[in-house]
Amino acid sequence: MLRETIRSLAEAKIAPHAAAVDEEARFPREALDALVASDLHAVHVPEEYGGAGADALATVIVIEEVARVCASSSLIPAVNKLGSLPVILSGSEDLKKKYLGPLAKGDAMFSYALSEPDAGSDAAGMKTKAVRDGDFWVLNGVKRWITNAGESEYYTVMAVTDPTKRSKGISAFVVEKSDEGVSFGAPEKKLGIKGSPTREVYLDNVRIPADRMIGEEGTGFATAMKTLDHTRITIAAQALGIAQGALDYAKGYVQERKQFGKPIGDFQGIQFMLADMAMKLEAARQLTYSAAAKSERLDGDLTFFGAAAKCFASDVAMEVTTDAVQLLGGYGYTRDYPVERMMRDAKITQIYEGTNQVQRIVMARNLP
Repeated sequence: MLRETIRSLAEAKIAPHAAAVDEEARFPREALDALVASDLHAVHVPEEYGGAGADALATVIVIEEVARVCASSSLIPAVNKLGSLPVILSGSEDLKKKYLGPLAKGDAMFSYALSEPDAGSDAAGMKTKAVRDGDFWVLNGVKRWITNAGESEYYTVMAVTDPTKRSKGISAFVVEKSDEGVSFGAPEKKLGIKGSPTREVYLDNVRIPADRMIGEEGTGFATAMKTLDHTRITIAAQALGIAQGALDYAKGYVQERKQFGKPIGDFQGIQFMLADMAMKLEAARQLTYSAAAKSERLDGDLTFFGAAAKCFASDVAMEVTTDAVQLLGGYGYTRDYPVERMMRDAKITQIYEGTNQVQRIVMARNLP
């Protein structure tokens, strides 16, 4: 029922704008409005804070179905979870009440600020600092590749509070867009997901109350990594959706396109391509759903499965979308058809929330 609801919403309210959102590289306002109106913009927020209280699998299905028509729009529910999960996992009760309520209502979005110009895969090498000043912390630094930066009201920011301790000297904070000293760089000009703004976030003597720290001092990096165990599965979901959209389109196309007097879908070479696309996609889906169930149960092998789902599903998405472009031939290479957009959008799923090379390191260290 959830899948039917979100699919009909996505097809009616989000799909019609997907091409324009990509072409104009603009934030998908129509998608945000539609998701908020249906209470599907941040389904993961627990009921006690005004949210829908959806479990990890339901959240995956929402993201998957939105991504099937528009990858940029699927980053609204995905990044709302990424940004707010540190508060849910480690925040004080006061922090949860203050920030999860507006998120659940749709009054604010939540972004996640971990990466920096010189700290990508090596996130523990970050340079952003937070210095204690009485009842406040003062933050200085630059965060890069921040999804929905400038659109989100709230940001989970990781900063160094004790430079002598490397990862154990990193703490997490909630920073608000309206805090004095917060500013944003120009939107990055990207290959795909053009409707989701990616900007640098500048923190220039940003003074915030001490109670905005998420968890204890020095636990920020551990919270960040625990968050990614859960949210990598949402990237797997996004990859699934993009791949499914491309497969669905290609499937329809090969029945209509005629060459040599018959639909190209009648040729065995085409049939084998479609069979492989569908088989790999279904394997990715089962792995992702299994990982989502582990996320909900907090299973001990979640780290392996979260990394495996993200890595496998994103590799499959890149393969399936590339094959979809091939199946459409010259038409697939033009912007008149959606599969080239899907191929461009799929690429980022192999890179963000940990490159697939890093996922393989994570898997190797956490073999079940």
